[in-house]
Amino acid sequence: MENQANNKKQFLIRNTIIAIFGLALFLTLAFSSRSNSSENDMSQTSLIPIPVQIEDSEGSFELTSRTAILISENEAEIESVANYLSEFLKPATGFDLPVKQNSEENSRSGNIILALSKDSEFQNEEAYILEVLDENVHLEASSSEGLFRGIQTLRQLLPAEIESNTVQDIKWNITSGKIKDHPQYSYRGAMLDVSRHFFSVEEVKQYIEFLAAYKMNKLHLHLSDDQGWRIEIKKWPKLTSIGGSKEVGDTEGGFYTQEDYKEIVKYAQKHYIIVVPEIDMPGHTNAALASYPELNCDDKSPELYTGIEVGFSSLCVDKELTYEFIDDVIGEIAAITPGPYFHIGGDESHATSKEDYNYFINRVQKIVKKYGKKIIGWDEIQTAAIEEGVIAQFWASEENAVAAKKKKAKILMSPSKRAYMDMQYDSLSPLGLHWAAYIEVDDAYDWNPSNLVPEITKDDIVGIEAPLWTETIEDIEDVEYMVFPRLPGYAEIGWSPDSLRNWEEYKIRLGKQYKRFKIMDLNFYESPKVPWEK
Repeated sequence: MENQANNKKQFLIRNTIIAIFGLALFLTLAFSSRSNSSENDMSQTSLIPIPVQIEDSEGSFELTSRTAILISENEAEIESVANYLSEFLKPATGFDLPVKQNSEENSRSGNIILALSKDSEFQNEEAYILEVLDENVHLEASSSEGLFRGIQTLRQLLPAEIESNTVQDIKWNITSGKIKDHPQYSYRGAMLDVSRHFFSVEEVKQYIEFLAAYKMNKLHLHLSDDQGWRIEIKKWPKLTSIGGSKEVGDTEGGFYTQEDYKEIVKYAQKHYIIVVPEIDMPGHTNAALASYPELNCDDKSPELYTGIEVGFSSLCVDKELTYEFIDDVIGEIAAITPGPYFHIGGDESHATSKEDYNYFINRVQKIVKKYGKKIIGWDEIQTAAIEEGVIAQFWASEENAVAAKKKKAKILMSPSKRAYMDMQYDSLSPLGLHWAAYIEVDDAYDWNPSNLVPEITKDDIVGIEAPLWTETIEDIEDVEYMVFPRLPGYAEIGWSPDSLRNWEEYKIRLGKQYKRFKIMDLNFYESPKVPWEK
């Protein structure tokens, strides 16, 4: 009897253990299923900038060698966007995807369909709707520019391996869902200073690709400064032969021929980015003054300058020759710049009296207007009689920005304490300066252009620009380190609604970009503020 009781007790214990183990296994599998389901939701992908609206649905689309890219209109611009997509997908997939006219014959499943629409749902030319179904991917916009922006979203929906330059043996699945998206600001850009250190055409193209990947649409090129003049002016050839010969550190400089510049502009256009050329004046002009002594009030050439101090140079404001020079420079650059903007600098002109400075800016803005361009200048230009519609780029003085607004200028937000990508991340950063601030990734992201200066509202702001000055930046790897991972955040500030942005959520999405950054072979800063998904 005692043995039977013991056996019964052991049987009950064993069955209880089995039941508990089974329940634990069931709960684990159930949780795992829910977790995997969540990861496969489109809304859980690490899209940057975050879209305006995402609707999840079940299933996924598989990109295969049989996929075709179908276009709705037989227009060169749309075909160009389709070809761009095909070219982008080829290195990693190995697929040579054909671009075809959409028709009943080609309407089988498994394709990517690009279409134009005049639907009022599209708020501007950059808006798009991307719908991923099991059968096809549909990308719709009112312009080729909108289609291009949507392609950058499609790019991030694909596995990170799509960034590889060699064929990857994986399945190219895209989770199903629908995205409706459009930008918050029309101007979303970054600046590259090619004057302190010169960057080749190929390096500038790489910078353009960084901007395009995150839906930025303006490239501001800082083409002249005390340390170097970087663009050919045919009527004034010594600007480049002398003024372009050096850079910071007394090393060899360089310059762009007008053909080089046209190549950069064309490449930017292919990526739906407008080039904004800047000739800084009347200060930051030592390279020009060293090239042509007649631009100095004493007719003497200063030595070429390869340091990083500012505020010591000035064109001779009283000479008519100065304005003939400026007319030639602006005229030649405007003729090869299809975009609407011309940046006249105007910052840190400490060697120019206030009266001379204002007189100079008033005259120069008339020259820019003569060539059909819209003026952009650093916020100091507001002290002159700037015309309505001029864009004042706020970088240092809130007082200047507010005064510019009162003169009916538009404001481009580039606060140095938040948006300068040449600022060090912290005191241990090997590159950059910190005269404005240390700008960690959270500081770069966690601000709002429309409430940074109390008197400046969203209606006053044309957009955001993140400048990269290059006193300490010598090559494209240095550029990558300072730009990543801050650039995606600036792109999101410019594109995404304020209501969808918060640092705690954003840092998770940014952390999921780790593998993509690695595959892109970026020399990025692994900020301890970000939970990198390694």
